[in-house]
Amino acid sequence: MQITPTDLGLVARVTQLTKSYGRGSTAVTALDDVSIGIRRGEFTAIMGPSGSGKSTLMHIMAGLDTPTAGRVWIGDTDISALGDRELTAVRRRRVGFVFQSFNLVPTLDVEGNILLPFELDGRRPTAEERLRIDGLIDSLGLAPRLRHRPHELSGGQQQRVAIVRALGSRPDLVFADEPTGNLDSRTGREVLSLLAAASSEYGQSIAMVTHDPVAASYADRIVFLADGRIAEERGRSSAAEISRYMLGMEGVA
Repeated sequence: MQITPTDLGLVARVTQLTKSYGRGSTAVTALDDVSIGIRRGEFTAIMGPSGSGKSTLMHIMAGLDTPTAGRVWIGDTDISALGDRELTAVRRRRVGFVFQSFNLVPTLDVEGNILLPFELDGRRPTAEERLRIDGLIDSLGLAPRLRHRPHELSGGQQQRVAIVRALGSRPDLVFADEPTGNLDSRTGREVLSLLAAASSEYGQSIAMVTHDPVAASYADRIVFLADGRIAEERGRSSAAEISRYMLGMEGVA
């Protein structure tokens, strides 16, 4: 019997993943034989020094970039074997994204931005999805802002819109790339609490790339990368513990 990622309780995984740029003497290896899985309903932080490969890993796992070697799965789907059209459909229907720069469409109002993934997929939210979206809008205080455009919102409000957009269709996995990078510390903590609650209360799987020990302390699990390889993996840790480990990594480097 073949064991699938779903059988293992994984929403995504990569096996023997390598990513290189360039050729010959100028080649740079961003990821070197990495194998890792993201567990269902877990909030995972991916950390490492600049150039460690953490963003490259996220982009490949999310189907935004292709590996040089190795395989990439979302659920039971081997996305490394998909063509562009199929890959776009998988990303749209099964993956959510929260970026540092919010990535909202400036000409759309809040509701239009939230419903954009459904619009791109050529469908309307189901009754269950609409109920979930409306609940998120209410709980995040966005109901009075539905007709506002992004430039009329604060950074924290824009990131809340991005989070509702990412969670609205209940994707298999949400990728968050430095989601607090453009926010002040108080608003950043609020956003991290939202992501942690989405995982703990609603079973949402989240993989967050961050360089910030405070952000990583909200995660259930922390994966450290160094020089394109997994250096360490640990459970929930304090910001101080994470900082000490990161300093040790940089000292070795």
